Amino acid sequence: MEENEGHHVQVNQPAKQPAAQRAYHHVKSLLLDGAVEPGQMLSEGDIAASLGISRTPVREAFTRLQSEGWLRLYPRRGALVVPVDPNQTRDLVDARVLLESESVRTVVDKAQATDRIGVIQRVTDDLENILKQQREALDAQDLAAFSQADLAFHRAIIEASGNSIYARFQDAIADQETRMSVRSLWRSPEAARRVVSQHAELLTAVGHKDVDAFRATLRNHLMDIHSDLIT
Repeated sequence: MEENEGHHVQVNQPAKQPAAQRAYHHVKSLLLDGAVEPGQMLSEGDIAASLGISRTPVREAFTRLQSEGWLRLYPRRGALVVPVDPNQTRDLVDARVLLESESVRTVVDKAQATDRIGVIQRVTDDLENILKQQREALDAQDLAAFSQADLAFHRAIIEASGNSIYARFQDAIADQETRMSVRSLWRSPEAARRVVSQHAELLTAVGHKDVDAFRATLRNHLMDIHSDLIT
């Protein structure tokens, strides 16, 4: 899958934000959509020039991104883009499997407690709609839209649980998920096609109210798609 020019993963930006915030969101977007490579050095001057601001707010943005683990600063040289850590990737996969599997368990428990198939049907309808959007993005070779649909698919599973703690935890790891997904999906169109196929399998497991099948399928899905980051 090729990245369409002008299509980038967006970081929410408030209107009329200070220069340091503008710099932060700009660099964060570059990191999330893979426009800068792990191990690449970023220059304060280049970022400042591209945004039409001074170096001071860029330096502030770099410092903030270093504290979040995205960059490593080197005085008078710039900022190094920190590679994705394989151990962190494994930890994130484990966390996602736990979070999403328990979300599905919660949905299934609700359906069984109320003896209503509508609970499951609403979830599968939502997932079907997102999967349709993902297929359309794949056909259009739109990496940004495909990645956003990927996140939306998994987010919908978590939101279906109605557990606000699960949702907040997902928010906390969303940026790392985006970075991992974009980098992994750049490998080949085949990787993106496998994502669509595996999402369809996850949807089927939800429809069958089979939590164990969902968990196993999800782990296989994540380990497959992010294999280049784990090895």
